[in-house]
Amino acid sequence: MTGLFLIAFGTGGIKPCVSAFGGDQFEAEHAHERSKFFSIFYLAINLGSLISTFATPALRGDVKCFEGDCYALAFGVPAVLMVVALVVFISGSSLYKKYPSKGNILGNVCKCIGFALENRWKHRSGQYPKREHWLDWASEKYPNKLIQEVKMVTRVLFLYIPLPMFWALFDQQGSRWTLQALRMNADFGGFSIKADQMQTLNPFLILLFIPVFDLGIYPLVKLCKFNFKPIRRMTVGMILAALAFAMAAILEVKLDESNMSEPVAKESLLQVLNLASEPVEVQIKDSRSFSQASLKHQDPDYLKLPVKTENENFNFNMKYQGIYSSCSHALSDRQAYSLIFYQNDTEPACKLVKDSTQKPLKGLAALRFINAGSEAADITLGNADFGSIAGNYGVSAYHTLERGYYNHGKCRIGNNEFSLDLGLLDFGGSYTVILKQDSRGKIIIQKSEDIPANSIHIAWQIPQYVLISAGEIMFSVTGLEFSYSQAPPSMKSVLQAGWLLTVAFGNLIVLIIAQTVALEQWAEFVLFAGLLFVVCIIFSIMGYFYIPVDLDGSPEDNSGDYEKKPPSGEMMLNLLKKKTKL
Repeated sequence: MTGLFLIAFGTGGIKPCVSAFGGDQFEAEHAHERSKFFSIFYLAINLGSLISTFATPALRGDVKCFEGDCYALAFGVPAVLMVVALVVFISGSSLYKKYPSKGNILGNVCKCIGFALENRWKHRSGQYPKREHWLDWASEKYPNKLIQEVKMVTRVLFLYIPLPMFWALFDQQGSRWTLQALRMNADFGGFSIKADQMQTLNPFLILLFIPVFDLGIYPLVKLCKFNFKPIRRMTVGMILAALAFAMAAILEVKLDESNMSEPVAKESLLQVLNLASEPVEVQIKDSRSFSQASLKHQDPDYLKLPVKTENENFNFNMKYQGIYSSCSHALSDRQAYSLIFYQNDTEPACKLVKDSTQKPLKGLAALRFINAGSEAADITLGNADFGSIAGNYGVSAYHTLERGYYNHGKCRIGNNEFSLDLGLLDFGGSYTVILKQDSRGKIIIQKSEDIPANSIHIAWQIPQYVLISAGEIMFSVTGLEFSYSQAPPSMKSVLQAGWLLTVAFGNLIVLIIAQTVALEQWAEFVLFAGLLFVVCIIFSIMGYFYIPVDLDGSPEDNSGDYEKKPPSGEMMLNLLKKKTKL
């Protein structure tokens, strides 16, 4: 907690100031170069994010400390690099333009607003004449320059009210989009990736897109004589983010369609694992009959069986090579079963075992063994120890394993040890492996895929990452520059802090919606996309009526001295009287 507090405290101090400080290094006539700076600044942030995404896991996992992951190195190296960066930054101090403020600017803003509200409340009766703006009620105590600057800040902050909705969508890349990726196939032929590694696409695309936008798209739009002002850029950025979530919703629907449906109330699922060499005819008590091929040739499918009571007895009549047999088992609702059909000496027989219908989480594969031999079998596969599995169709517990090829499993039966070649256990698949010995004592393996592996490839997430990354450039980079350009010289950091607060409120929106609205994931994506489209309309209307300012004053005007004195903000007054719209 101490570390988190220090990070939050330090970040809260540096973030509003660093972008404003960078903007202060440019004269008013170098607005174009300042715009380039904000793009490069944002590019540098994402470059650091991309490097840390790859370097931190490598430092933690590839180096061992105390026979475990080396978290000390993973945290220590960034700390040392931060110290080096601080030294480099301080060493260039003499080259910077510094405009030190006097007094607490944010405190003065809050006091001015507080006094205006208090004074307005005291003079709320109709006997007092109205004033043009509610902040004018602070004129009894504060100078006109401060009041006009606070008006400028509050106008921009009012414009920012809809903006947290963008961050509510954007910050779900690390949560809901990653959870979506866990349900997908991440195999790229020669290699596979982790679901959370898809997040590296965002900083990578930012590094790629910033030059494309600054050197290609924006100049091309300008050549087309289209007035692509900051508020319009930010609106387009929000639309792209909403489209990204619409695509995520479509992908989520496809994922739901590919999943095996779980049994509902008054319903059971049943599959027949035919271990015999020929097909078997199966008839259930409701007169439903079907032929089940040998497991050597075909994986079975689950049948839906209606269950009238909590435990209903079912009779299964089977015909194999002209020989009839039957067995009876009780089935419960909301449960899946495997009916194992086998030859017991010369007569057919069957055994019922419960199955898991829950798809393995985190992209893992689930596996269990059924020992059809007469002796117990001890099985280990990778790091998973299945223990001793009893003979005569004993069933092991399910174990989850990383996706991969398992060609060298170990099986010990009595004094003999065998190697198990199970082949590929794929992302999200659930498997049953039946072991039996032939007359020569050789192990025979039959593998059944009970729950299908993830079939939709993770690359289908790329389009939504492209859209939201393009939207981030148009929204966030433009927003940083817009916040700087629209702030009075003395309040650059104040407005940057207001811009950053929209991120915090966006995270709060996600938390509130997640806790109060119980929706399926695809519907939640649609809800967020719809809300952002509505916000785009509201923001566009607000932006149409927003009067942009063109501050030609130098940061040197910032004295920070707001004691009562004659008005000195004629430039601010003139700017506020402009009637041009975006």
